[in-house]
Amino acid sequence: MTTLTETITPQRRQQLHRRTLTTVLTSQSFGGAGLAAGISVGALIAQDMLGSDALSGLPTALFTLGAALTAFIVGRAAQRSGRRKALGFGFIIGGIGAIGVVAATHFVSPILLFISLFLYGAGTATNMQARYAGTDLAPANRKGTAVSTAMVATTIGAVAGPNLIEPLGGLAEGFGLPTLAGPFLLAAVAYITAGVILVTMLRPDPYLVAKQLEAQESPQADSITAKTPVEKPSRLVRIGALVLVISQIVMVGIMTMTPVHMRAHDHSMGAIGLVIGLHVGAMWLPSLVTGPLVDKIGPRVMAITGGLILLASGLVAAFAPGESLAALVIALVLLGIGWNVGLVSGTTLIVHGTQPETRAATQGSIDVWYQIFGAGAGVFSGVLMSATGFGIVTIVGGILALIIIPAIALAPRLHARTDA
Repeated sequence: MTTLTETITPQRRQQLHRRTLTTVLTSQSFGGAGLAAGISVGALIAQDMLGSDALSGLPTALFTLGAALTAFIVGRAAQRSGRRKALGFGFIIGGIGAIGVVAATHFVSPILLFISLFLYGAGTATNMQARYAGTDLAPANRKGTAVSTAMVATTIGAVAGPNLIEPLGGLAEGFGLPTLAGPFLLAAVAYITAGVILVTMLRPDPYLVAKQLEAQESPQADSITAKTPVEKPSRLVRIGALVLVISQIVMVGIMTMTPVHMRAHDHSMGAIGLVIGLHVGAMWLPSLVTGPLVDKIGPRVMAITGGLILLASGLVAAFAPGESLAALVIALVLLGIGWNVGLVSGTTLIVHGTQPETRAATQGSIDVWYQIFGAGAGVFSGVLMSATGFGIVTIVGGILALIIIPAIALAPRLHARTDA
């Protein structure tokens, strides 16, 4: 096993990068299943328990706030001691939260539900933070591909989860639990499994190895930096963070209200699961191509493309008949694709704008704001829909996505960089 004292050759770095991606891919396949539970039925549980459409966005807000706190903690913990334990225990806490949600539905306890959803958010944050682990040892011209590769495996569980709503509901009933508790049973097992995989298999820690490589290559790096400095990396970070935040606000706002909108138009739970499952698949599966495209044509162009796709999603959802399942599928698939393009391009800008020595803490801090604004979108979408309707929610989201275009115009172009 590689220690943090030996010299790491380029060949050894490539080997460690492949090992890291394999571990991250394995854990993310479970993490995606845990992530899908809150997206699929969280709003419906709150609607049933609290008896109000206006409060149906509260679960998304709570687990997103929990995700914000966890993102900060995971980022700081990874900065100090590496990603392995920080990511592993983040998933495990999310699994404990999912168990609490199941208990809350059984005892019809809103207080326990709120606390458990907050803890459940730790899994959401960890799922997102894991994408950075795939970039730690990636070559400079492959950062986008590394981000997307780490995200692809989430598709497996994320697509399967919502489409298992009905059979999982039957399983929950077999245990004497409410039907909507079923997806959270899956989330508990999935998150805890993902955490155990990371704690036991993410060795050596990729972030610690990356910091060692930076120290090992510092004389060369100093020389290169003196000749061709990276233009205003802090501005790259700020623009990348804005792309992430806008994409998250639009996606959460529209997605959270879609199950409520569908149930109001008498769609079945199976139909809701289908739409959300395809949406979640569209959030992650395009990573197979978006990462390589970001590396080939640049994160700036791809970020603008993501904003336009989000706008199209909002317009389709706004003008689609409420009873049209096909139109809702198209709108939510576009929403997922737009979010994916924004996430991969924004993350790539952030990775290029940071250095290994401070990267983990910066990434954690950015994800805090990413989650907080997502939480606000979850709450505000419920209030706005109650007051004006689903169409206004989606139009507002689509127009908001256009902020990405002028923001990207301010982003500095990346220098062509290669690793030693």
